[in-house]
Amino acid sequence: MTRTILLTSTLLAGLAGAAQADTLRLLTWGGYAPDDVVEMFEEQTGHTVEVTKSNNEEMIAKLRATGGGGFDLAQPSQDRVMGPQMEFGIYKPIDVSKLNQDLFIPSMLEATMKNTTVNGDVYGVPHVWGTSGLVLNTAEAGDTVKDYTDLCDPAVAGKVSYRLKRPTLIGFAFAMGEDPFAAYGDEAKYKEIMEKVEAKLVECKANVKTYWGGGDELMNLLRSGEVTASMAWDTGGWKLNGDNADITFVAPTSGALGWIDTFVLPAKGQADDAAYAWINFVMQPEIAAKITASAGNFTASAGADEYAEEGLKAKYQASFPQEAIDNIKWYPPVPAGLESIEGEVLDRVQAAN
Repeated sequence: MTRTILLTSTLLAGLAGAAQADTLRLLTWGGYAPDDVVEMFEEQTGHTVEVTKSNNEEMIAKLRATGGGGFDLAQPSQDRVMGPQMEFGIYKPIDVSKLNQDLFIPSMLEATMKNTTVNGDVYGVPHVWGTSGLVLNTAEAGDTVKDYTDLCDPAVAGKVSYRLKRPTLIGFAFAMGEDPFAAYGDEAKYKEIMEKVEAKLVECKANVKTYWGGGDELMNLLRSGEVTASMAWDTGGWKLNGDNADITFVAPTSGALGWIDTFVLPAKGQADDAAYAWINFVMQPEIAAKITASAGNFTASAGADEYAEEGLKAKYQASFPQEAIDNIKWYPPVPAGLESIEGEVLDRVQAAN
C-alpha cells in the first residue's frame, strides 16, 4: 500500500509538473521567434519551445492535414484565419481573458479580433505587422504626393511607379473616397468601385514610368532617380532612407494598407497555457523590440518602438504618428469572386493606351 501511494504521488507530481512546464510547438515565420527570445522565455517560464518555420500556405496545409494537430500555436496572416476556420475547423477559440490586452496597440487588437471572429468566437490576435503606402523622394516630389491618387499629379509625370496588383486598386479606391472593404459583401457595389478605379488608373498611365514587378526593381528605380514617387512597403522605404535621407516611406492621408500576422490556437493543440504565456511574453515592449530587430517589421506591442534600434525607431515614428497607425486599413479576408473582378480590371488597365 505504501509503495502504491508513493508511486501514485510521484506520478501526480510528474503530471502537475508537465502541466506547468509544457513544450510549446510553435508554427511561425522566420525571425518571429529569435533564439535569444526563446531562451529568455524558457528560463523565465520553465516551458520549452520547438520552432517550426513556415509560411501561410504551408501553415494551412499542415493544420488541414492533421485537423489542427501537431502544433500548439501558429501565426497565419489575419486573412487566413476566418476562411480556413469556417471551411476546415482547424483552430480553437482564443480566451482573450488570458491575454494581457494592455500590451497591444488597441486599434490593431480591435481590428484583428473583428476580422477573425467566427460565430461570435475570436480566433486570432495580432503580432507582426507591416504596410504598403507611398515611398517618395521628398526632395524631388516635394509636398505634392500625399495620397495614392496624387501619383497622377502632373508635377510627378513620368516619375511614378506602382504595381498592377490589388493593393494599387484598393489604395486608389480609398484615396477616391470609396471603402472597398465595406463593399466586400456586395459584389455589384465592389465592381462599381473597381470600375471607377480602372478609369482613374487609365487616366494616370501617362504619369507612370513603369509598373514595377519586384522590390529590387523598384528600389533601383528610386535609387537612380528615375522614379521619385511610388507605392511600396514601409520596410523598403526605410531601407532606402538609410542610403538616401531624401527617400522615405509616407503613410497616405487615406490610410496605409496593412497586413497582420496573428497568433492562433490550432484545434488540437495540447499546450494552451504555454501558448498564452508565449503571447503575453513576446508582446512585452522590450521583448517585442527584439523580434522587430530579428524580423525587420514592427509588432502590435504598444510602446515597443521606444525600445527599437534608434535609426529604425526614428524612421518608424516619422512615418507613423499615432493618427497614421489608427488610420491603417487592415486587409480583411477576400470573399470568393472578387479576385476575378480585380483581375479583369488590371488586365484592361494594362492593355489601355
